[in-house]
Amino acid sequence: MSNPDARVIAEVLEDAYGLPGALLERLPIGQVTVNYRARLGRRVLFVKHYQSGADLAAEQAAIGQSRLAGEHRVPVASVLPSIGGQDITQRGPVAVSVWEWRPGTVVQDGLNPVQQRAAGAVLGRLHNAFADHPAGRRPSTKLDKWMRPNVGRLEETIDKLLGIAGERAQQDTFDEEALRTLAERHAVLPRIPDLLAGLPPLTSQVLHGDYSAVNLLFDGDELTAVLDFLPPDPFLAAYELGRIAFDVRTVVLDEDWITSGTRLVAAYLETNPHLPTADVTACARAALLQLLTSLYGVKQHYLRPGLLQDDLDEFWLLRHAASMRLLERLDEVEAALTQVARHR
Repeated sequence: MSNPDARVIAEVLEDAYGLPGALLERLPIGQVTVNYRARLGRRVLFVKHYQSGADLAAEQAAIGQSRLAGEHRVPVASVLPSIGGQDITQRGPVAVSVWEWRPGTVVQDGLNPVQQRAAGAVLGRLHNAFADHPAGRRPSTKLDKWMRPNVGRLEETIDKLLGIAGERAQQDTFDEEALRTLAERHAVLPRIPDLLAGLPPLTSQVLHGDYSAVNLLFDGDELTAVLDFLPPDPFLAAYELGRIAFDVRTVVLDEDWITSGTRLVAAYLETNPHLPTADVTACARAALLQLLTSLYGVKQHYLRPGLLQDDLDEFWLLRHAASMRLLERLDEVEAALTQVARHR
């Protein structure tokens, strides 16, 4: 085992979990943690290695959210406590959590209709379960900032990124795409205030926090696990619903993406029928606003590359393309969502 971190993790598994002889394979997933598959004979486990500086208290709270969701029939992976009963074990600079391996894979090219209904129904069950979460009575740490994006700062950042990409002596394919997409994004920033003004009062509650396709495992059409919960912090239910209903892969790769999105929303309402119509109708707008005010991917490329920057580059291009389609057809999408809400 040439990776020194992997050697230390194997030692932690033996000493703290009573799991000797683990064979670790680093997985090409994760932007916040380094993840491994651990094989112990026929048993397979999933190991998260938290990076230096990680907020382990927040990570512990996130594990609590996963456990709570599981109690409400949301399919989740089970965390494996250490011999001492700890969900997260730290040995010097190395901190890990260990999880039972769940069957399934991440769908990379857009959910099919059965998977969309499954994703919607499970999210509805999750939101219903978390609606009365005690943390939901606290002020959101991010909602006020989200509702008042600094468009001027976004313009400045785009100008900076355009300058870096444009001044490269030898531009590669991504530089060319970045110059095009950043210019398009700059041009639509003035529309953000009107989009925000069109939002009605929306429901804020504790959510999954990152309910996206990359955090859903499917075994065929069966949703086998919802992964990577965030700590409890209230935010817009409409945003989390819109984000998965109008997942960027669906919007870009599915010609009938509006029907696909409303199909997922209809399944959501079967398990969470109490979400107000205003939240349902506004969910695509909320997802669009998040896309338009985020430079995730391209910002990392030029300022601070991530762990898997090639994936981030591709994700930026998908997110930008999806934002342009949503913006162009937003009136049509919201009309379709209103119909779904009325016929729940």
